[in-house]
Amino acid sequence: MAKEEQTAELKNTVTIEDVGPCKKKVCVEIPEEAVKSATDEQYENLRKEAIVPGFRKGRAPRRLLEKRFGKETNEQIKLKLLADASDSAIKDNELDVLRDPDVDFEKIELPEEGPLKFDFEIEVRPEFDLPKLEGIPVEKTKLEVTDEQVKREIEHLQRWSGIWAPRDGGAVEIDDQVIADVVLKVEDVEEEQKLNNIEIYVRENGFVGSVPVEKLDKLLKGAKVGDTKETTVDIPKTYFREEYRGKKVDIKVAVKDIKWLKPAAVDEAFLKRFGAEDEDELREKVRDTLHGRLETQARTEMTEQIHKYLLDKTEFDLPLDVVADYSTNLLQRQYSNLLMRGLSREQIEEQIKQLQASSDQRAKEQLKTFFIMDKVAEKLEIDVTDEEINGHIAQLAVQRGQRPERMREDMVRDGSLAQFRLQVRENKCIAKLLESAKITEVKPKKPAKEVKEATKKKAKKAAGGKKKEAKKRKTTTKKKTSK
Repeated sequence: MAKEEQTAELKNTVTIEDVGPCKKKVCVEIPEEAVKSATDEQYENLRKEAIVPGFRKGRAPRRLLEKRFGKETNEQIKLKLLADASDSAIKDNELDVLRDPDVDFEKIELPEEGPLKFDFEIEVRPEFDLPKLEGIPVEKTKLEVTDEQVKREIEHLQRWSGIWAPRDGGAVEIDDQVIADVVLKVEDVEEEQKLNNIEIYVRENGFVGSVPVEKLDKLLKGAKVGDTKETTVDIPKTYFREEYRGKKVDIKVAVKDIKWLKPAAVDEAFLKRFGAEDEDELREKVRDTLHGRLETQARTEMTEQIHKYLLDKTEFDLPLDVVADYSTNLLQRQYSNLLMRGLSREQIEEQIKQLQASSDQRAKEQLKTFFIMDKVAEKLEIDVTDEEINGHIAQLAVQRGQRPERMREDMVRDGSLAQFRLQVRENKCIAKLLESAKITEVKPKKPAKEVKEATKKKAKKAAGGKKKEAKKRKTTTKKKTSK
């Protein structure tokens, strides 16, 4: 009984308070008796091992040990007490932390007498309630592959198989490739970054080196070889590259060469490349590919609708530093998602670049979705086995012509395997939610380009009809006048 009371007396005092979204301040007080007990234990262990001149091993007096090894020993005692106390505070209070506590060991002193007091802030998993998961309203696009879509896809294959040809004596146009020398001046960084002979693709939202630039097409369109274009961009606070995050960057682009993408001709070599004997067989292969892509797209659209439903029905806040720290992990998850959808390396890299330049809001939404889906998996009791993971990796390896074990090793090495597992688990969650969802089939929406062209044709036809009617009225008037 006396021993139990002594143990109770040595128990740390822990108080916890909220200090912001997903943040808690943990204050810990280690009793003087616990500090003394840990100190005595450390010196007793030291006495057994220390070799002190004039004394047999294990016989050196405590005061001499304190004099010779006091500073180092006290530091070891302090570190052990702080580590054990912070771990116990988290475990005993069941704090679902996002990362290890950041305890500033250097600023904390081991007291000569009295309790040892310290505090730290910790980020914890957000607390929220899930909405109803049954009967989620979802629209499913009806699968239709048109001749126009097949034609556009073949044109895309021609561009993809094309070559970059010099745009001799011309000015930069949208979708061109510019070879340039670039100077980057990052806010609060004295030395400029110089990038020579880099490739810049002229798009609405493009990149100069690793710096995202909105309206890059407006900056470079019309430029000629020898021209220099300058701009300043504000990098999002959640950008994945820490050296640019939340800073202004002055950009200077000196155009050295301009190239345009010359599409490949549909000749024998082109057909052979895509395993077709003639153009008819190529069109059939493309049609099958598009149908499979539309199935994947329909599934992606339904997944996004479920994500939106869950986001709209769930409320919780996230601190900005958590969003920034997790942006890299989110990119890895997105990479795994794109990989599972069977996109090519070039397509994946293009989408990842766009995601890297995403706004703070999008980064928050992605992180919120991660926490929500994690809780959905817990509620639905969904997990993935190693056999399932190996099966998915084997499928991807076949698609990419790699050995499954080699692909798994690469994923372990680059840190993407854990994210891949999360993505597989999320896919299982989505499949489960779709089983009970209220699905309505809808007609596919026309691409913006088709809508624009159709509107132009309609306007042109209407204008032509008005002209024809006006001409008819004019002719009728003339006839009446002549009578």
